[in-house]
Amino acid sequence: MISRSGGGPDGGGTEFTAEGLAPVLAEACATAGFDAHGAEVLRLGSNAVYRLASSPVIVRIARDPSVLTEMGRAVNMARWLEAQDFPATRVPTSVAQPLVVGGLVVTFWESVQEREEYATVGELADLLRRLHWLEEPEALGLPYFDPLAKLAASLEALEGVSAEDRTYLEERAASLAKDYDRLDFVLPFGLTHGDANIGNVLHHRDGHAVLIDLDGFALAPREWDLILTAIYYDRYGWHSKAEYAEFVYRYGFDLMNWPGYETLADLRELMMVAWIGRQVTVSERSAAEFARRMRSLRTGEGRDEWSPF
Repeated sequence: MISRSGGGPDGGGTEFTAEGLAPVLAEACATAGFDAHGAEVLRLGSNAVYRLASSPVIVRIARDPSVLTEMGRAVNMARWLEAQDFPATRVPTSVAQPLVVGGLVVTFWESVQEREEYATVGELADLLRRLHWLEEPEALGLPYFDPLAKLAASLEALEGVSAEDRTYLEERAASLAKDYDRLDFVLPFGLTHGDANIGNVLHHRDGHAVLIDLDGFALAPREWDLILTAIYYDRYGWHSKAEYAEFVYRYGFDLMNWPGYETLADLRELMMVAWIGRQVTVSERSAAEFARRMRSLRTGEGRDEWSPF
């Protein structure tokens, strides 16, 4: 069930700040039967994420109003994973969602715990190994992951970057598209999280690790769920050698030994740069990071200076 109130398909001009979103949060919570008073802002980026003070609930408001179908699928994915007894974030059973309020898409999630405590790289490997054993939930109609289409859409949406930077990114994407089409994947094709990294695995209040951010689930080569951990270690130094070795041991496959690793790494990296590029007009920190990453792409140096987002 979807509740529509005010605004148009572009979000009705709502300013995507804590102050601008306050009426959206209040109306969405009232519709879902929650109290928005005292809600804490956890993040304000592609999504505004709030922790409610009155209930163990996380509220997520998407900046992009076109993600209604995607978020509906994420809610259904959470319910399916719960039925499989898979450790992932849950949705409140009492709420019909997603909601559309002021032209923005709002979803509600059970709070994992009172503070964000990230799990270990080894626990991420355990979750992915278990996830990749699951059969495709055909009733959910998961999409096939097309990284080239996703990258093209991100590049098309770039604003506030120079024509020179845009041209460079587009030419690099075209070159990588040819290399990607020649890849020979060796892991089974099937259910993937889509953004599997240490930032999307939290410790539950009872101690076990859970997978969060379910809106990227798709059908794809499983290598896509391993690439971020590999490049976080290999290219950016965000994981130690010991952490990556633990990840490989517990998952059972070392992506860096696969001949297609560099191509997949280059493509995933370009997607990361394009994502940051879409934030340059709303965040000085993002603009500085985008410039740093563009220098690395051009020179091949300085990747160890990248900041995680």
